[in-house]
Amino acid sequence: MTDTDTMSDDSELTRCTTEAARYRQMFEHSTDMLSRHTATPDWIYIDVSPACEKLLGYKPEELVGTSSYEQIHPEDADNLKQRAESVIYRQGIYTNVHRIKHKDGYYVWFETTSRTIRDDQGTPKEIICVSRDVSEREIAEQATRRLARVVEASSDMIMFCNHDDQILTYMNESCLSTFEFPSFPEHEINLMSLFNPNDYKDVIKPALETAGKVGKWLGSVQMQLPHPINDNKHAEVREIIGHHNRNKSESPEVEYYTLIARDITQQKLAEKQANIQQQEITHMSRYLSVGEMATGLAHELNQPMAAIINYCRGTKRRLKDTSTYNDEIVTEAMDLIAKQAKRASEIIKRLRSFVRKNDSKQTLFSINKSCQNVCDFLSQEAKNNGISFEYDLSKNMPHLYADKIQIEQVLLNIIRNSIEAYNHTHKALRPVAVSTKYNSGHIQITVTDTAGGISEDAQQSVFEPFQTTKSYGLGMGLPISRTIIENHSGQIWVESDGVTGTEFKIRLPVEEKS
Repeated sequence: MTDTDTMSDDSELTRCTTEAARYRQMFEHSTDMLSRHTATPDWIYIDVSPACEKLLGYKPEELVGTSSYEQIHPEDADNLKQRAESVIYRQGIYTNVHRIKHKDGYYVWFETTSRTIRDDQGTPKEIICVSRDVSEREIAEQATRRLARVVEASSDMIMFCNHDDQILTYMNESCLSTFEFPSFPEHEINLMSLFNPNDYKDVIKPALETAGKVGKWLGSVQMQLPHPINDNKHAEVREIIGHHNRNKSESPEVEYYTLIARDITQQKLAEKQANIQQQEITHMSRYLSVGEMATGLAHELNQPMAAIINYCRGTKRRLKDTSTYNDEIVTEAMDLIAKQAKRASEIIKRLRSFVRKNDSKQTLFSINKSCQNVCDFLSQEAKNNGISFEYDLSKNMPHLYADKIQIEQVLLNIIRNSIEAYNHTHKALRPVAVSTKYNSGHIQITVTDTAGGISEDAQQSVFEPFQTTKSYGLGMGLPISRTIIENHSGQIWVESDGVTGTEFKIRLPVEEKS
């Protein structure tokens, strides 16, 4: 061997020694856990970097010679063998996400990249690994997966849409079911197509802007579902959330929106059924009211019918007495007969109109006029009981948008109660005062009597079903009245000192309609 060969060998030895020292330094100071293992099923530690103490609580000498397989969580131990979803293989290198037991007994999530070292014959000699603590990432991903499962399983309809073009990018299972889509459609769906054009312009666009600025919009707007399911299903958006791109430090832009809607088909059907039942109850209540007023109505009809009979008899006598026959007298008698017949007809017409079964229909009407109409309807009953109506109806009252028939039914119930309250008194003056006023977007109607009032205990149960002081009543008038008023987003209550008199009050919101 020449001196040149000796120098070359020394140089190679020095290079190898330097590289070994460099690798050892990297091995000693790496924040990741570097390890060597036997190529056996139990993966015995041959060597491990000092990072293991910070990551797993063990010193290197405590791990060398032990099985790393036994430290792996039982659910993750066979990931490599089974090629689980957590394992990625690429060009002889495996990447596996699994849990390794800490010295203190809990498990730590690691992402381990491993490679098998083989000899010239291809026989495995050892396995080298680089393991990194990914607990925070895995916990965050678990939270994301759990949230995704919650979103997917939610009974609310949840949709994502882009900020720029407002194209839907996701629908959860509930949303797909409502839209009757077997899966997320391949064709693009623009948010605008899911709403009435006016609703989109006046409500949804401002709602998106609000969600973009403050993060959230809450409200309620009807959706326009695709034909033909639009005829049978109903849904409404109730919340819009704006999601911002947090990576931009200055002014984060809206990246996408989440729309939370609800299928209200069953609610609409229930409301429709409840409305039908309410109409039936109200209709029956009117029949019961007519039955209770039968005596007064009979008396009211008896007057024009008796007058007609008297005029007919008088006319008949004059026709027989040729000496006193006069065309003008007969004509006058016929006019009087016609007048009384018309009066009787109006009474019957008014009665038929009251008990007629009508569909619930909300219209604009004057509450003052309705108060007067109900009092006119009860005029004969009031007269029979010595009642006088007093009015304090505020001028320039706004019209009320409600079901006129139902509101007049309530007025009828409470005014009749005030009339009947005097049945237990001997007062000569028997006023029933009806007043109206408008304040802060609400109309208030007050019906007052001075019949002695009702006790505090009675006030607590006056709106309960079957509570009545009448021998002929069912005790359903006021409960029905409360249901009607509450269905109109109003309130009805009673005030009384129990001595002088009683006030029934109704408060209804005024809703402007174009």
